[in-house]
Amino acid sequence: MKLSIVIPAHNEEKRLPPMLEAYASYFSEKYGNEAELIVVPNFCNDRTADVARTIGLRYPQVRVIEEANRVGKGGAVLLGAKCAEGDLVGFVDADGATSPEAFDDLVQKISLDGCIIASRWMKGSDMSPKQPLSRRIASRGFNLMVRILFGLKLTDTQCGAKLFRREVILPVLRNLGVTNWAFDVDMLFQTKRLGASIREIPTVWHDVAGSKVEVGRASLNMTVALVRLRMFYSPLRFMIPVLGRLVERLLRYSG
Repeated sequence: MKLSIVIPAHNEEKRLPPMLEAYASYFSEKYGNEAELIVVPNFCNDRTADVARTIGLRYPQVRVIEEANRVGKGGAVLLGAKCAEGDLVGFVDADGATSPEAFDDLVQKISLDGCIIASRWMKGSDMSPKQPLSRRIASRGFNLMVRILFGLKLTDTQCGAKLFRREVILPVLRNLGVTNWAFDVDMLFQTKRLGASIREIPTVWHDVAGSKVEVGRASLNMTVALVRLRMFYSPLRFMIPVLGRLVERLLRYSG
């Protein structure tokens, strides 16, 4: 059974090399040619694509698909998944917060489920260092909104490690409504609508310095993205442009 792991990367020339080296070494040794790593540098103005290609010279399992346009994480995952050859297709963040061993745990435990995701918040998970109170409040608030708006009884939709069966992820990606902040939620919501099972397991997750995300602005963007996504799948879809204009004004005044 072949495994494909998509790695979306935006300006990750510093954090990607050790992460990709670790993944390429681990999965090539364990799975050989039955594993492939698809790096998708998107809208980068640094050497992300170059460092990925350099590592790919030593590991034939590494493929690089460069996207010049601003497609977001979701667009990068979509592009990589379309090119994937695996029976199992997943994705993981380029920062290295999820180790190869932790991702392989998803592979070993997917069983007959259509989708399996890593959770930083389930009992038995190991998240280090401990997140600041502001991040914990933002994360738990976001999770509550996801449960209320989409009925997804999951503890962590935003952890960057997810794995799908090919027959599940392809129709899910075809029906996606967004590729921005709410991308992960949309994927899981589509999986649920498809009738496929979603399994969640505790994971080991280590925060890696270098994040470009500012908590306050990110929280606002994620909240708005959730509301827009819920509207997208409702009779209120026509109101989305109005919401967009309101958000632009809020961001302008707050900036």
